[in-house]
Amino acid sequence: MVTLRTPDTEFGKKAADFKLRSAHDGKQYSLLDCHGKKGLVVVFICNHCPYVKAIVNRKIREAKKILAIGVGFIAINPNDAIIYPDDSFDKMQEFANNHKFDFPYLHDETQEVARKYGAVCTPDFFGFNKDLDLQYRGRLDQPPAVKNRKILEDTRQDDSELFKAMQIISETNKHEQRQISSIGCSIKWI
Repeated sequence: MVTLRTPDTEFGKKAADFKLRSAHDGKQYSLLDCHGKKGLVVVFICNHCPYVKAIVNRKIREAKKILAIGVGFIAINPNDAIIYPDDSFDKMQEFANNHKFDFPYLHDETQEVARKYGAVCTPDFFGFNKDLDLQYRGRLDQPPAVKNRKILEDTRQDDSELFKAMQIISETNKHEQRQISSIGCSIKWI
């Protein structure tokens, strides 16, 4: 497992369009299908990454709060499913069903979308304003605890850094406060 940090936010970078199939309901989604009235969160994840597994329940709770303030929320899996079969579309469906995703979990089979966004790891969070300009590129929150080299599940109940940032973006259309890079497993490129 290679751990990476995300680069700094490229403020104002436009969200790239896409048309991808979702594991949570089998439908095709485009950027505009996912965009909320007040913005959009795009997070690159996968099924097998210990960093993703540690935050998945907290991410789902935060996604519900983010959707409630008028900001869209989607997850995209860009990993090569041939080398990592745990990231196949069938396994994505299981993962989405087991965790009761109520947002699109999209399969970036060609990795074209991840490359357009500049995603580097899982999880990698991008927060866009209502005009689809990048305003946040950071972490969900402080990393979960580690015990005996195992990343433990994140059970905190307070608002995450991501939610706080998206709340500001939904109200002001920008976020200029300090942003801390996300860390995670490297994307498994083809």
